[in-house]
Amino acid sequence: MRMSRRLVSIAAGAVVLPVVLAAQQPTFKAGTQVVPLYVTVVDADKRLVADLAREDFEVLDNGKPVALTLFNNEPEAFSVVVMLDTSGSMTASLALLKDAAEQFVIRLLPEDRGMVGAFSDKIQFPISAFTSDRDELAGAIKDLGFGNPTRLYDAIEAGIQQLRDVQGRRVVLVFTDGDDTASKIGMGKVLDQARADEVMIYTIGLESEYFNGQYKVRTRPDRGLKRLSDETGGGYFELKQTDDLGPTFTRVAQELHSQYVLGFPPATDGKLHKVEVRVKKLAMVGRARKSYLAPTSGTQ
Repeated sequence: MRMSRRLVSIAAGAVVLPVVLAAQQPTFKAGTQVVPLYVTVVDADKRLVADLAREDFEVLDNGKPVALTLFNNEPEAFSVVVMLDTSGSMTASLALLKDAAEQFVIRLLPEDRGMVGAFSDKIQFPISAFTSDRDELAGAIKDLGFGNPTRLYDAIEAGIQQLRDVQGRRVVLVFTDGDDTASKIGMGKVLDQARADEVMIYTIGLESEYFNGQYKVRTRPDRGLKRLSDETGGGYFELKQTDDLGPTFTRVAQELHSQYVLGFPPATDGKLHKVEVRVKKLAMVGRARKSYLAPTSGTQ
């Protein structure tokens, strides 16, 4: 059964509309069957569009149109790692952040699976395996502790590592209110790993102000977050007030349950290829990852 034809509102506090969960699709990785593209489409008012057909899309591989061999507009189950910044700057807002993250996990569908983690001067995962138990995930969020420095990119890399042996669609959702201050690896390496493993990265950044013991400090989300999301097809949300946390985490859940799956045969030159998704409907825009690493001839 197809998803009902609709536009999904992004109004604050919006409730996810009922959807029908499609059977888990096989993993389509570059070098096996097709290059998978998970596409979010919005209209001019930023509402999610969930009723397009195959012919409404055009996909370009290094600037050349390709024929789609896969199209699905039914929700597909996913596995997600939720990584939350619990460094010192978040102390005053930590309760609000945990409540917002809980809004995300309670909106997971029965066949979705999740894991939650936190990062500061350390990286922690309260539960060691993916689960579909939303109560267990919510409880793990409540148990997250806090520290001082911010190991942002180490945390995203750790999330990708948790997904390495997971089949199907894979997502890292990360929240932070500041810059990376203590990671051992950089944004470039994280992006390379996300591309290679075909992991979608959603990022939520919050501008905040806190007292460091001597004076007030104003923070801004790390500039690399937007690029990570843009390149991997996730969404980037930059917030100025904590009241927007709940609606934004809810929006991410809505997007993940409203995406299209497009696929095409990969090139076989072993190079990084640029990908562009175009929506033929007026005033509609599609968002998907911007590249894929082609296999070499004979490795498919």
